[in-house]
Amino acid sequence: MSHLRPTEMRKWERRERRAGHVRSTVFGTAERPRLSVYRSHRHFHAQLIDDSAGRTLASASSVQKDLRTSLKHGGDRKAAEAVGKKLAEAAKAAGVGAVVFDRNFFKFHGRVRAFAEAASKGGLNFLLNPKKKDKAPKAPKTEKAPEKVKKEKQPKPQGGPPKEGGKGHDKGHEKKKE
Repeated sequence: MSHLRPTEMRKWERRERRAGHVRSTVFGTAERPRLSVYRSHRHFHAQLIDDSAGRTLASASSVQKDLRTSLKHGGDRKAAEAVGKKLAEAAKAAGVGAVVFDRNFFKFHGRVRAFAEAASKGGLNFLLNPKKKDKAPKAPKTEKAPEKVKKEKQPKPQGGPPKEGGKGHDKGHEKKKE
């Protein structure tokens, strides 16, 4: 990539660093394969990968003929949702119910989030954080702690008795005593 400007080089370096952070914690097995996504401006792709065997178990893309004909544009949120539903169907056919989500260097919002939500509605069980090993979310607290009583602020007095000898008080002038 020597033809890129320095700012573009830094952008790609940051992308590779983010992808490395995600991939260092995510590993697909036969029981829980890695769900890898890729998005471009025109299309959205996803596949289930068994890293221990090194093979792809199922895939879906907005380029596939049945999705391509039903979608107006292959790179928007609607396309990502359609790919998520299609991949969930393909995963069920392959006998996969639980996956580890690999978002690559993409942030989890927009099209990537729409895809993940559609796939989870389609029946895929996502591992939220591989380091926590599927711990259940914390239950909300039932009893509230007693609230601290806040002292009401008393308004500051406005005006008040005039200060003696201060500036600006012309009313109380005394006549000079001789």
